[in-house]
Amino acid sequence: MAVEITTSNFEEVLNTDKPVMIDFWAAWCGPCRMIAPLVDELAEEYKDRAVIAKVDVDSNQEIAMKYGVRNIPTVLFLKNGEVVDKSVGAVPKNVLSDKIDAHILVK
Repeated sequence: MAVEITTSNFEEVLNTDKPVMIDFWAAWCGPCRMIAPLVDELAEEYKDRAVIAKVDVDSNQEIAMKYGVRNIPTVLFLKNGEVVDKSVGAVPKNVLSDKIDAHILVK
C-alpha cells in the first residue's frame, strides 16, 4: 500500500534519500480511481527503493497548493525534496515506473 500523506506526516515522509512518488487524488475523481491500483502495485514493487505515497487533495488542500496541483490525478516525482518530474492524468503503469526508475538510477 502507498503511504497516505497528511499535513501531520508530510515532512517525515519527504525526509528520505530515496526518490518519492506522490499521487494527488480525490475519492470523487474517476481517473484517480483508475490509477489507484497501479499506485498500490508500484508501492509494493518499489518498497525498498522508493517511497510511493498518496495525498487526498480534499483533506490536504495545503499540500496540493504548495505544489501547484490544479488537476487530478497529478503524480509528482521528488528527489531530495525537489520536484524532478510529473505526470498529469491517468497514465499506464509503465509510464510511472519508467519515471521512478529514471530517478532511482540518478544519484
